[in-house]
Amino acid sequence: HEKFYELYHLYTEKNMTIKEVGLVLGIAEQTVFQRIRRLGIPSIPQLKPTSIAKRRTDIVIPKEYTPRLAEFFGIMLGDGSLSHYQVVVTLGSKEERYVQYVAGLIHDLFRVRPKVGIRQTGFCDVYLGSLELTDWLRKEGLTHNKVLAQVDAPKWLFDKKEFLRGFLRGFFDTDGSVYKLRFGMQVAFTNFSKPLLGSSRRALLLLGYHPSKINSNRRIYLTRKTDLARFFKEIAPANLKHTDRFEKFMKQKRVVTEVDKR
Repeated sequence: HEKFYELYHLYTEKNMTIKEVGLVLGIAEQTVFQRIRRLGIPSIPQLKPTSIAKRRTDIVIPKEYTPRLAEFFGIMLGDGSLSHYQVVVTLGSKEERYVQYVAGLIHDLFRVRPKVGIRQTGFCDVYLGSLELTDWLRKEGLTHNKVLAQVDAPKWLFDKKEFLRGFLRGFFDTDGSVYKLRFGMQVAFTNFSKPLLGSSRRALLLLGYHPSKINSNRRIYLTRKTDLARFFKEIAPANLKHTDRFEKFMKQKRVVTEVDKR
């Protein structure tokens, strides 16, 4: 593939930075980054003399645990990924509003605004490069391959209920879904790490919910009407694709109820 060899030659063989490659090809840095990922070219920031992998002084590593940080960990454990020097959250093509929310959360936590890249498929990458940050996140339990490592939620999340609520918000926003049933609805958490699902179920139980056991599809559910109402009020998902869907189903239910009363 012509683009592959051109990019490989500039980035790997000539050891150019992403910025330098962009200048040569006449494209934006985020486009270079997206092509490198899409074409499977290994990132080698440690070899770049002026690359983003250099130790930076503008990143602020949190000194204490907070509900907002717990939410970020929920997001990372859902749709996040970690490389040697970069934090990436990949979101769907219909989640534009949530993309901006995640970018704002990262800026609020680490005092640096991440970049947003849009792939040809419409999917969005919210990404931030920092060796300090990725080193710290690994020490906190995140890993490059979450499924292979069967990653789990950090233990500190269970220190306070507000941490659990923050974590569940981030995790549901990224790995959650809302389903309509014949006689109601349910919310589900889906993930291929069994320890992570186990911790999510434990968190729900500690907060007074009634989750299902982990099923064969690597999911846990909430189905009780009281649980669903509490969940959207107390956990308060930030991803509007979930809240919009919940409100839509609730509206349909109210219409059916009104018809039945007649």
